[in-house]
Amino acid sequence: MPSAIGREALLDHLAMAERHIAQGAAIIDKQKSLILELERDGHDTYQSRALLRQFEDVQQLHVADRTRLIGS
Repeated sequence: MPSAIGREALLDHLAMAERHIAQGAAIIDKQKSLILELERDGHDTYQSRALLRQFEDVQQLHVADRTRLIGS
């Protein structure tokens, strides 16, 4: 069983992971909206889509971090 300090640190890290996941979801949603707007206006979306993929990759890392912390 983790010590009180260890448990508190774990809960802090878990809360941070949850915040990162929520923030990441908002960023991903905004980027998707931006891509739709760019497409609608006839602009190239290659770079915007590449950035979206990076955001999604980072989001997967945040989710994996949360999963790891929950398993601790």
